[in-house]
Amino acid sequence: MAENTSAPIANAAAEQQAQQQRPRGGRGQGGPRGRRPEVAPEEKQFDERVVHIDRVARVVKGGRRFRFRALVVVGDRKHRVGIGTAKGADVTAAVTKATEVAKKHFITVPIYNGTVPHDVMAKVSGSNILIKPASPGTGLIAGGTVRVVLEVAGVSNALSKSLGSNNKTNAAYATIAALQLLVPSSKWVTRQDEKKATTKSVEKIEKAAEPKKAPAKKAKA
Repeated sequence: MAENTSAPIANAAAEQQAQQQRPRGGRGQGGPRGRRPEVAPEEKQFDERVVHIDRVARVVKGGRRFRFRALVVVGDRKHRVGIGTAKGADVTAAVTKATEVAKKHFITVPIYNGTVPHDVMAKVSGSNILIKPASPGTGLIAGGTVRVVLEVAGVSNALSKSLGSNNKTNAAYATIAALQLLVPSSKWVTRQDEKKATTKSVEKIEKAAEPKKAPAKKAKA
């Protein structure tokens, strides 16, 4: 006697159709189980660079207590830059504190055609930093801490020379001091301005040297 195979086939087809109509995912989600919607990463407003991390020790009654010191440079690559140093129990804490300190001490760098407007030199402790302007396409001819500070500040072409001590902390602060001495092109004194100022001063002197006229006496009646 032949078996009836039509019933199992019909049941399998009905079950497959029901699975296709059933919503995918769990707990009402429209996608596969466990998959989360992709979130675009947030763009950082500032460029944060860790320049140097050092381990320091403090002598206490029970021995030495070790901590970490971080030097961080923060900037927006659009004329603003700041540096900060801080200590912490671990590297992460030290970097976080130094970043907050750097953001509180921003300075504005006057950039002229992608470079510094004029030569400048500054000295902090034993570090002496010299920065010179460069033509477009030269790039940053600098190394170490000076290069990091100029990059974060937004300077694309410059020449620099580090004299004296190579201490990274002193070099960073000397670079910031040099950038603070820059004068923007709008405040430059040209030869025409000097001529105008000289002409005005000469006119004032000539007016002061002119003899004053005595008042006319009234005739008696």
